[in-house]
Amino acid sequence: MAILLGNRPTRPEAAVTGDATATLRLTDRVVAEYSWRPDLPVALAPRPYLHPVRTLGGVTVTELMPASHRHHLGVSVAVAEVDGANFWGGRTYMPGHGPAWLDNQGTQAHTRWLRRGPDRLGHTLRWTGIDGAAVLTERRELSCRPVSADAWALDFGFSLTNVTVRELPFRSPAVHGRAGAGYGGFFWRAPQPGSPVRVDSARGTAVHGRTADWLSVNGGDWTLVFLGATARTRADRWFVRTRDYLGIGSALAWDEPLLLAPGDTLERRIVTVIADGPVSPARAAAYAGELAA
Repeated sequence: MAILLGNRPTRPEAAVTGDATATLRLTDRVVAEYSWRPDLPVALAPRPYLHPVRTLGGVTVTELMPASHRHHLGVSVAVAEVDGANFWGGRTYMPGHGPAWLDNQGTQAHTRWLRRGPDRLGHTLRWTGIDGAAVLTERRELSCRPVSADAWALDFGFSLTNVTVRELPFRSPAVHGRAGAGYGGFFWRAPQPGSPVRVDSARGTAVHGRTADWLSVNGGDWTLVFLGATARTRADRWFVRTRDYLGIGSALAWDEPLLLAPGDTLERRIVTVIADGPVSPARAAAYAGELAA
């Protein structure tokens, strides 16, 4: 594995051929578009993503490939490191050195549709390292449903199975010593609003690096409420960044590696309420009770 200390990866930015998109609809309204076979350069760790995701009022609440972090792809499953492979995109954090370009970006590729309806998508994926060898297979389920006159819910579930003959460690930069950088797993890149961002949770406003049954982010004319929809998902810590960019994630490996044995499967499920306008903490807590059973 070569290291390049400049601004480009060591391998040419080859692309996954053929872009393809599916939609999630509520009645006649498209609320989200899902790029299930995106045409992306290798340096971004190509993977399926949701963008744009919109409120019922039509406000876009995702951001795609912003100038400062081109590897941020709307809503996706992105992991900083799986057994040395970078499924996050961009640079890899190196202990004692910091972020560096490595020739180690992986790819998540669609393999088969399980279902494809207006309000529900399900498919399987194959996670491969830069050498083309499979490390994980995934089953992913996406669905949408209305929850009120001004809000709808996105249900995002995924299961990852180790298809190698060795134990796979999942790591974040925090595992390697970068304090607070425990990101990796379900990740939502939101647009930076013009007004100050307000963060609330079941455990107060300081939720970064902590567990909480629900987490809400208000961007002025929209609110996102994130709910861990299973007990195991709720045991993961939240990654919340509001300075420089707005990103929210449910972390698989905060400061200790997550170890997945050969043949074993990990499962996570996040429900996100996408609302026009503000959502009170009491309403967010009620969503958690209603939707995260």
